[in-house]
Amino acid sequence: MANIKSAKKRILVNETRAAKNKAIRSRVKTTIKKVDAAVLEKNKDAANAALKDAIVEITKAGSKGVYHKKTVSRKVSRLTKTVNELA
Repeated sequence: MANIKSAKKRILVNETRAAKNKAIRSRVKTTIKKVDAAVLEKNKDAANAALKDAIVEITKAGSKGVYHKKTVSRKVSRLTKTVNELA
């Protein structure tokens, strides 16, 4: 355990940030699963609606620094590709 006050504070701050990042990642994964489920059902309208929500969540995660900019781009691109293949 840390003895210095600033080190104790860093531990607390790191725990809160890790929890926040974990929640954001979980939300992104949930939206991606919703898109995949709609694609498996071959429901184009639901897939497009879920895709819009997923893109918003992924972009937010990228802007908050949870995901790298290129990771965001890759995730959005792959999801869009799977939804467009329904047509």
